[in-house]
Amino acid sequence: MNPGENALDVAARRLENALHVLEQRLAQRLKAASADAGGLFDQDRAMLAAELDAARARERELEEAGAQASEALGRAIDEIRTHLNGQAQEA
Repeated sequence: MNPGENALDVAARRLENALHVLEQRLAQRLKAASADAGGLFDQDRAMLAAELDAARARERELEEAGAQASEALGRAIDEIRTHLNGQAQEA
């Protein structure tokens, strides 16, 4: 205790110091929690982007398979028509 300070002044200064330390620790924890939350968001975003890319690739594959099936059905229909027309002309 400095000369001219009473016990109340010393206690007030100690309380101010304790509050300052508490505020600093709280700010550090909030910063760390925010960084963790941001990291989780980035992970979720990356995972969703990868899933979207995979879904788009699968969509392209399905569209291609659908186009091939449509072409095959068209050829089969043409063959059946040709065959039926041939039978109709023979009769």
